[in-house]
Amino acid sequence: MSVTRTKELPDDIYVPFVETLFRDGVSLVIGILSQFTLISLVWLKTGDRVYLAVALLLVVVGVLRLLDMRRVSRLPPATTRRQARKRENRYIVYGAMHGAVLGIFSLVAIYTAQDNFSETAAVCISLATATGIVGRNYGSPRMVVILVVALSLPMALGFVMRGDVYHVILGLLCIPFLAAMYRYADTVRDVLFTAISSEKRANRLAGRFNRALNTMSHGLVMLGPQGRVVVANAEAAQLMAMKSPDLLLGRTVRSLLLRGVAGKLLTVNDCRYVEAQLTRALREGRNRKVLVGLTNGQHYEFSAREGNQELGVVTFEDVTARVKAEERIRFMARYDSLTGLVNRAYFHQLVTAVMASGDRNRLCGIVTLDLDDFKSVNDTLGHPVGDGLIYAVAERIRKLSGPGVLVSRFGGDEFMIFFDHVSGEEEIGRLLDKVFANLQGEVDVAGHALRIQASAGAVLARAGDTDVDEMIVKADLALYNAKDAGKNGWRLFEAAMDAAFRNRQAMKADLRSAVETGSLRVVYQPIIATETMRIAGCEALCRWDHPELGPVSPAVFIPLAEEMGIVADISTFMLNAACAECAKWPGDTAVSVNLSAKDFRDRVVVAKVRDALAASGLAPDRLEIEVTETALLDDKAATRELIGEIKALGVRIALDDFGTGYSSLSYLHKLPLDKIKIDRSFLMDVTGDARSLELLKGIVKLTRSLGLAVTVEGVESFEQLNILAGEVHPDLVQGFLFGSALSASGIETMSTKVWPFAQAIDPVKRPALAERI
Repeated sequence: MSVTRTKELPDDIYVPFVETLFRDGVSLVIGILSQFTLISLVWLKTGDRVYLAVALLLVVVGVLRLLDMRRVSRLPPATTRRQARKRENRYIVYGAMHGAVLGIFSLVAIYTAQDNFSETAAVCISLATATGIVGRNYGSPRMVVILVVALSLPMALGFVMRGDVYHVILGLLCIPFLAAMYRYADTVRDVLFTAISSEKRANRLAGRFNRALNTMSHGLVMLGPQGRVVVANAEAAQLMAMKSPDLLLGRTVRSLLLRGVAGKLLTVNDCRYVEAQLTRALREGRNRKVLVGLTNGQHYEFSAREGNQELGVVTFEDVTARVKAEERIRFMARYDSLTGLVNRAYFHQLVTAVMASGDRNRLCGIVTLDLDDFKSVNDTLGHPVGDGLIYAVAERIRKLSGPGVLVSRFGGDEFMIFFDHVSGEEEIGRLLDKVFANLQGEVDVAGHALRIQASAGAVLARAGDTDVDEMIVKADLALYNAKDAGKNGWRLFEAAMDAAFRNRQAMKADLRSAVETGSLRVVYQPIIATETMRIAGCEALCRWDHPELGPVSPAVFIPLAEEMGIVADISTFMLNAACAECAKWPGDTAVSVNLSAKDFRDRVVVAKVRDALAASGLAPDRLEIEVTETALLDDKAATRELIGEIKALGVRIALDDFGTGYSSLSYLHKLPLDKIKIDRSFLMDVTGDARSLELLKGIVKLTRSLGLAVTVEGVESFEQLNILAGEVHPDLVQGFLFGSALSASGIETMSTKVWPFAQAIDPVKRPALAERI
């Protein structure tokens, strides 16, 4: 769109345009002198004083105009549109006066036409002045219009006033001349406006490019077709230790790299390698990155890519921080953060690589080492102390590291040691003894003197006959065997360990299946009242008949169930079965069910008891829940709360295996108990040891004084029963003397029978206990 069609020029164009009006004073002086000379010649030739007056007036106006231009040119450049407009208005005033003087001369000279010279002089002055209007005054469209009108209109009027047709036509032709001059000025202004706008846009783009180029975080150079630098940024100059990017211009990539060689930051081989890679990338038009480590520890990454118009771009940046971060990440991925030893994954990778190389028939050994009772350190002293202990152990084991020996922390308190090329079992034994020798003694951790005690398992295998995973599994099996053997020692893997492990895993699977399919069964051991020698209740016991192995002892499968986390399912089965069977027995017969410590870690145990009673219809006071001291040791407060809730259902609570724990007496007044069951260990020597008898009598007396009933377990001989009935006076007894556990129907049958021992017990020693039953 034409500039003249817009309402006004932008400030950044208008202000400079106005400033151009006051620049060329010399040409204006020449023009005024030429005009004065020509008018003076007309005066001299014609002698008409009008021309002399016009000449003098021209001199006055010209001087005023030149003085104003000089004054404005000495002022600081205009910065606002208002300042520029004020200066333009002054310029127009003096320019209009100048144009008016020239117009008057043209009108007088053409109209009077005293001779041909005056007429010709008027036309020459008008045409000569008109040619300079556009070049001098394009910055002010108003000045152009005024001057064109001031010159053309008097000349046209003079020709028309001559009266003859030829001069009239000549005068009228001045009108197109006026339009052409205005259009020409408009075109010049458009061209200049476009040029200046384009220049400003180009300058802005160049400024942005320059700003972007010189604020880049990495160095950049652009190479011309000859492989020399044509563009470089400030970062490139800084990285190359040059004061200005201009100093890089004209240089080749090789010369830039040789600066690093000269500064001993880059080796000659690295220089050649980088140059070859970058040159090849630029030649083939491929993007390529090259990472180079300098001798001062810094790392630079060079990148090459082909640009447009046969230009190549090479960037390079200091990536030292990134490389160090990557190295740190790589270290963290491979090494344990606490001890600095290789971790499980990296140990596996390294050992796999070592075993795959070299003599495939050589023996290799892996040792798994685990701290004994480490959990108690964390639980009692805190994890920071536990971490300190692990660090101390790692420092002692680290001393074994060397050629053919790799030490790793597998996690937690578990370490792994790999021995390459072991001669046999005798050597691995010596190595393990050395490991344990290094671990001997105490370590000080945060003021705590801790004694290191560990267990280890080892395995030997030929490198070509096994893999790392298989060796680790076998070393773990040997470690389990060492812990089962009493800890603080080591065991070498044997084939029997693997067979035992597989059998154990198979038994776990079979046990899980038995629990899920309800293949377990319940038997009941009678509990006899010492006064009546009749069954007062019974203890529900779980039995498992394996389809291949036959009966499996509860001492075997209950620990397995606890390890598998399914003991709670067995407890649920026992509760439901015992309550259902007891509901069929005579009303004075009770049943007791032993719940494990893990049952009391979940509040659902209360709901289990409630649901079993509801489903069977059994009176709550006929159900007795036996609690072991193990359950109380885990979380006394939580267990006491759950026992209280079960007691609130009307169920009786018995403390099983009394006397085998660490603080049995404290439970007697803290828990809502109805009965205690004295462990069989108190009865073993009662027939021949007076102290054992007195101890047993004291416990029973103490317990009964607290209002609790007493059951003595483990009665196996009539002599024991006779002493219990005559001297100890427990409320209830149970044991193998009364036979093995019975089925539910057997209990129902025997519930009304009096045990034959009743007649054999010394009647003198049998006090009346009926009141306590």
